[in-house]
Amino acid sequence: MVRVVTTGVLALGIGAAGPDGLEAQEPYGPGGALYVNFVVADAVGDLGTAIDQGYGLELGAGLPIAADGHLRLRLDGGFSVYGLERIHYCGLSCRVASTMTTANSILWVGAGPEIVFGSGDVRPYLHGSAGVSWFVTSSSLDDHDGFGPYLETTNYADAVLAWRAGGGLRFRIGNGRTFIDLGATLHDNQIARYLTRGDIVDNPDGTITMYPNASDADLLSFKMGVSIALH
Repeated sequence: MVRVVTTGVLALGIGAAGPDGLEAQEPYGPGGALYVNFVVADAVGDLGTAIDQGYGLELGAGLPIAADGHLRLRLDGGFSVYGLERIHYCGLSCRVASTMTTANSILWVGAGPEIVFGSGDVRPYLHGSAGVSWFVTSSSLDDHDGFGPYLETTNYADAVLAWRAGGGLRFRIGNGRTFIDLGATLHDNQIARYLTRGDIVDNPDGTITMYPNASDADLLSFKMGVSIALH
């Protein structure tokens, strides 16, 4: 999968950059950049049989380190929520009610190189990174007073080393420094332990029993967002 993404984006990059693509100087050239992306994460392999599709956000920055900003150090982090479970409670009366929400999430941070092809209105790019992924299940209690949850507990968490590789295209909006960012990333998360909906059981005595899963935990995420050039 990494080879497919890499080969496809590289081909697009060579075509878009042209013979002088890496040397072309235009307003708001590669330089540095900030990224904000909406993420849809599809689990692949063993993880795909255990969890649903996830949704989340990713934030990042690209710091120019060579070739007039065509080579960057990319720093990013994000999250995807792949399962929600809600239980409604009443106290002495349902005039006073609370909702307990249990969320199953994957969080990640990483750093690595990013190569940007071209300096024009369409800029293909490739990136790779090394970092950490966290598989976290947490529960929170909300009494619907408009101020959000007032109690929160992490039920289960596991951290694993992670490698990611991906690429995409950025399309300039108008003549400014803002670009629409479309891309895909393969997350290699190794073996992880995690919970899914229904893996926490409430016992009659008030205790809980958890049934964690263990498997390869790879993801293929698709993103759409905004990139803002800083150069």
